Order: sequence, then structure tokens, then C-alpha cells
Amino acid sequence: MKKLLFIIVSATLATTAVAHSGGTDAAGCHTNSKTGVYHCH
Repeated sequence: MKKLLFIIVSATLATTAVAHSGGTDAAGCHTNSKTGVYHCH
């Protein structure tokens, strides 16, 4: 049961972390249009 819970939580977090609308430059960075903060992935 713990293993299944771990897999579900890991998959959910990985999906959330990877999700991105795009719009990155050649270095994989972009400016957040809401905050104005430039960051890289």
C-alpha cells in the first residue's frame, strides 16, 4: 500500500513540476508575465 501511495504522489508531483506552457529562450529560461521574474528550467 505504501508503495502504491508513493507512486501516485510521485507521479502527481512530477507532472506538476514538469508542466509548462512553453515560451522559453535558447537557455531554457523565460520571464514570468505575472511577476516579471526571469527564471530557468
